[in-house]
Amino acid sequence: MITTDFLPGSPSWLMLSSPDVDASLAFYGDLFGWEAASAGPRSAGHVYLTLDGDVVGVLGPLVGEGEKPAWTIFFKDPNVDDTVLAVERLGGTLLVEPFDIGELGRVAHFYDPQGGHFAVAKPYHLQGMEVADRPGSLCWVELWTPDGAAAVEFYGELFRWGFTDHDMPAGLDGTYKLITPAGAGQERAHGGIMAVDPDALPADNGSADWHPAFAVADIDAAVDKVKAGGGQVYTKPEDTPVLGRSAFCADPFGSAFSLFRYLPE
Repeated sequence: MITTDFLPGSPSWLMLSSPDVDASLAFYGDLFGWEAASAGPRSAGHVYLTLDGDVVGVLGPLVGEGEKPAWTIFFKDPNVDDTVLAVERLGGTLLVEPFDIGELGRVAHFYDPQGGHFAVAKPYHLQGMEVADRPGSLCWVELWTPDGAAAVEFYGELFRWGFTDHDMPAGLDGTYKLITPAGAGQERAHGGIMAVDPDALPADNGSADWHPAFAVADIDAAVDKVKAGGGQVYTKPEDTPVLGRSAFCADPFGSAFSLFRYLPE
């Protein structure tokens, strides 16, 4: 589960890059009830996404040449600059050098060795998301990767994550790796790693993909809203390991995310 008492190595921020901020806000506003709030005078076109007044993420325009619309997951990091050295030592690539960004804090962006984009953040004033793990907010993060063993080795060394094997449902091959922050129990699992055929990955070049999962109260109704808003539903709602019922989707600009509804125990 995602909580707002962020442990090092746990998801603390989400950022959506969009070619049309207003259109993205309309899509997610209808889907989750999100609204926009000012991110301050130095926000460079970025706004906070809020749910009932609480921050759930950040939305902003595309800023770099060749940048594609996407969700970026930020993991809490007490020393961003040291992480740069660690990523490069472990075979990853620095995408954006560390810099300070308003209340979000000090951040840096990377690719893992399989091409998965992720970021880290050392928070300053605003610690991160103000709500999580309830309908309309982040409840899980997933890495789909062409090399599960290599991903476990990389992130295990980088963030000191713990991993627990979880068998896939009948008909699916492989093992799902539950992720927990360093020193935390399985009740603090915040995501999973799954090896996927490169041809089935969202990226055109078969690189790894991090995407967020949002909790919803009614997954079938949420899927209908995705379709009505011009998004894509790649997998119909189905029962999945650990969390319950899920569907894999994308917004009108191709930014991938999942919908989850917890099943009763």
